[in-house]
Amino acid sequence: MTAHAPAAPHQRPSMPEELLTVPQVMARLQLGRSAVYDLLRTRQLPSITLGRARRIPAPALDSLITTRLEQEAAA
Repeated sequence: MTAHAPAAPHQRPSMPEELLTVPQVMARLQLGRSAVYDLLRTRQLPSITLGRARRIPAPALDSLITTRLEQEAAA
């Protein structure tokens, strides 16, 4: 028999990515439900669906805010 090297364990990020609900995004952006769903529908704000639940990665929200701030500064 030949010896096999042990398989490398699945590497996980050091900190799990926070997933936000639509109401949490609404509160952070101080926008209404329709405005948040418009951002999701137009893919300006990425999201994932888990069952029937829509979740937005916190870094995606941060990226949207940063992008908008840069656009405003350039205008």
